[in-house]
Amino acid sequence: MNSAPRPVAGGDDPETAAREPVLRAPSHQLFALIDVNSFYVSCQRVFEPWLNGRPVVVLSNNDGCCIALSKEAKDAGVQMGEPWFKLAPRAARLGLTARSSNYELYGDMSSRVMQVIGEHSPQVEIYSIDEAFAGYRGPLSTVLPFARDLRADIRRKLDLPVCVGMGPTKTLAKLANGLAKSFDHLHGVCIWDTVPESARDTLLSRLPVQKVWGVGRRMAEKLQAAGIGTVADLRHADPVVIRRRFSVTLMRTVLELRGEPCIDLEESRDLQDQLIFSRSFARPVTTAKEMEEVISNYAQRAASRLRQRSSQAKTLTVYARTAAHSPWAQHAPSTTVPLRSPTSDPLALTRAAKALLPLMIEGTRYAKAGLVLTELSRAGEQLAFDLFAEPAQEDSLGPLLEEIRSKAGANAIGLGRSGMKTRSAWEMRRDMMSPRFTTAWDEVLEVSA
Repeated sequence: MNSAPRPVAGGDDPETAAREPVLRAPSHQLFALIDVNSFYVSCQRVFEPWLNGRPVVVLSNNDGCCIALSKEAKDAGVQMGEPWFKLAPRAARLGLTARSSNYELYGDMSSRVMQVIGEHSPQVEIYSIDEAFAGYRGPLSTVLPFARDLRADIRRKLDLPVCVGMGPTKTLAKLANGLAKSFDHLHGVCIWDTVPESARDTLLSRLPVQKVWGVGRRMAEKLQAAGIGTVADLRHADPVVIRRRFSVTLMRTVLELRGEPCIDLEESRDLQDQLIFSRSFARPVTTAKEMEEVISNYAQRAASRLRQRSSQAKTLTVYARTAAHSPWAQHAPSTTVPLRSPTSDPLALTRAAKALLPLMIEGTRYAKAGLVLTELSRAGEQLAFDLFAEPAQEDSLGPLLEEIRSKAGANAIGLGRSGMKTRSAWEMRRDMMSPRFTTAWDEVLEVSA
């Protein structure tokens, strides 16, 4: 988007433009898209301020590839997805700092961001770990102050930099957010309808169609084959033809680009169809004893996630697999276990997961394992007309474990082999991980007077 024109006419002050009466009527729903800039890197910088202004990368599982880059790292020529083992020899010359993925920290900071957004808007849709849509209604004069106050409040309370884009539709709010990120003179806030129409037209005519929210690479190729190469082309396309040739979803996107709201906020989502917990190993697991430790650990983490969502599962699938391109023997055992009744009980899930062990081949070099929980329902719900199901047992163990972990840390306690205090050799390698400043008592930041 760097090639796009300035969204505010030359010499115009964004605040002055934002006060022009070009927005919809006050009763019309406006959408805000709030996005934390370089989220993983920004979370690291909150507790390690000496990283500000320096090139920083965050690495994937087992310290594999770069999955998050600071602006300084991008300017230094570091590429997204670049393997760390190739980057490490020149890290010192680039002044580059690497951090292992600290998912505990990122998840907690995300929850705090969403809480602050909820203090400013009663309508919030959490879109991803670092993004959320929020609804807005109010006088035209308060639109820009609302966006600026929200941005400033997140910075003040959490020290995280965010950009806010607002528009009459979610799709336009997403585009406005991109402008807020791309143009420094907007100071992190862009109201779509305050951008002069001529500038909007020029911008959309330069943006490739794949830049539209919801249009992926394959869809973009199909659209280009139909002569629709830019966002402007898509906006001007006939909605009926788009629906007939592509889908009703893409037709809604066309209408949204024209300012007609077609995609509502999803404040309360239905339960997801499944919950997946999987990890690659730092080194291959070759014995049933080690694999028992792995799946016990995963089952209890999955149980914790179910409990956080107030959910329960009726079916568990557990699997393991060797590396896809390994020269060693290939094997991918898998089994599905129907649970006696819907549950989030860590003991029941751990017992069920052990059904994988007899399917293993001792000595095989397994590189990954995982659990898939399906047939999810709300916690406490009983399946109707299930005459042969056993009555659900009272689950007091799960809450007890969660209470202990909340006070003593995530790794303070576990069942069976997953309760071992020492780190296992198979566990994900995170040699450059910062402390979990907000979720582990023994890693809380210490401040000296």
